[in-house]
Amino acid sequence: MKRSVLIIAMLLATVSVSAQFYVSASGGYSIPSAGVKFGTETTVSGIENTYGSYGEGLHTQLRGGYFFNKSFGVEVGLGYLEGADQQSILVDLPNQPYVNIKARGRAYGASASIIYKFTNNIYGRFGALIKVGGRTEAIGKLEGIALPANTLPGVPVPTTLDVDFIHDYKGRLPLGAIAAVGYKYDIAKNISLFTELEYMGISVTRDTSKMTEFSAKIRENGASLNVDQVRAIFVASQNPLAPVFNNNIEYLDQLALGADQNGAKQLSQKVPYSSFGINFGITYTFGK
Repeated sequence: MKRSVLIIAMLLATVSVSAQFYVSASGGYSIPSAGVKFGTETTVSGIENTYGSYGEGLHTQLRGGYFFNKSFGVEVGLGYLEGADQQSILVDLPNQPYVNIKARGRAYGASASIIYKFTNNIYGRFGALIKVGGRTEAIGKLEGIALPANTLPGVPVPTTLDVDFIHDYKGRLPLGAIAAVGYKYDIAKNISLFTELEYMGISVTRDTSKMTEFSAKIRENGASLNVDQVRAIFVASQNPLAPVFNNNIEYLDQLALGADQNGAKQLSQKVPYSSFGINFGITYTFGK
């Protein structure tokens, strides 16, 4: 019995001698790890697919960790992504309506990882990632939409419509993976600088969305239209953008046969946030 207690005490003492807490802060930039098709660009040069990921953009992280010994540790982190613009639809042709719709991600995430030091300077980490907040924004500008005479009540002549809007999308709570390899360099007793190559693999299934900003005006007389009026015009002309113009949309995995997919209930879709990134940061290690 005494021998067992002595062994446990020795193990605890060994761990406590090499254990250390640390905190770190970093910033960096991410690029798509596997770009998916976002839409098309139509110009005088032709029609081209656009690819990307909402995970592209500037990001920052705050992390805290604990090393049990010289090699193994655990880490938790919080991060923020300021996503880069992704081209959804662009139509820029002479003598035709101009359409430019872009999308971007704004996301808060949390992670939990296991850390392993290969050497005193080189380490790796692997763990799980969740998106705990944020949104995806679609920013649209439509100019020169020609409306035939009598499209609007009391307007017997052809008119031209310009539309600006921002549509916010909310997603279901996702779970993904995170992995990184890094190099740290000690600049003082408790302070080190580091750089990392990081992979984040995560996708978000859309849940709800709403129109947060909307402006539509008739060029000829300056009259304003609301989102319902614009949607009615687009539906009547069978414009494929009609589903965008809803104040609130609920996304479902299944719709009844014959359901109006241009309405307030639409089929959901999964959007990618996966990326490769580079981080630069600083770590402070508390005394042993």
